[in-house]
Amino acid sequence: MADRRLLLVRGDREFLVSPGEEMGTDLGVLEVPADAEPGDTIETHLGETFRVRKLRGPDLFHQFERTGAPMVPRDVGLVIGETGIGVGDRVLDAGTGTGVLAASMARAGADVVTYERNPEFADVARENMDLGGVSESVEVRTGDVRDDLEALSETAFDVLTLDTGDAPSMVEHAPELLADGGFVAVYSPFVESTREVVEAAREAGLSGIRCRETIQRSMDFDERGSRPSTAPVGHTGYLTIGRNER
Repeated sequence: MADRRLLLVRGDREFLVSPGEEMGTDLGVLEVPADAEPGDTIETHLGETFRVRKLRGPDLFHQFERTGAPMVPRDVGLVIGETGIGVGDRVLDAGTGTGVLAASMARAGADVVTYERNPEFADVARENMDLGGVSESVEVRTGDVRDDLEALSETAFDVLTLDTGDAPSMVEHAPELLADGGFVAVYSPFVESTREVVEAAREAGLSGIRCRETIQRSMDFDERGSRPSTAPVGHTGYLTIGRNER
């Protein structure tokens, strides 16, 4: 049964709650009705109001229980945009972690098989899939994806996504795992591993190989004018894309 938790929102403050739950806050006690629905307004016993909001895709990054640093929304968007993941696609994902990427791909309509080596992390990811409403579309497997390559090669996946330190050793198997025209997308935090991924993709005969550093800058607007923020540039990592052409 899907997790029915909702967000209670007041300004920039958010609380993840279940219908029927009672929660104490610094603004008073919240009693969430069992029939609470998105759009409702709930008052604390001190008369402070919160709005009920449905948990949506971008909220997963903030509300999933974390077992490490999850892929940030802009990188998730790049993976989905660069590979065209959509309804009916079959995706093989390795390095589940918190599961933000797997859940986001499922919400885009894909069926995802994702591998997580750490059993405790895998259990958390399954709970997160339930919270995200995609437990029927995402199969979280515990173990090393490389141990199942023979069986996995019987399925022609549309996309292979990798967020693991040993990604190059998986990229070399992309041609046997991907359907004709299928994509591999690799997220790497370091230049050294990114270079190894690119070299492995070339040796595997993938086409259209491209690698981009993912950077995002915030904008400042004040009475003096408008300009990019002087805060540190928002670097997260490197995304490598390749395509299987048979």
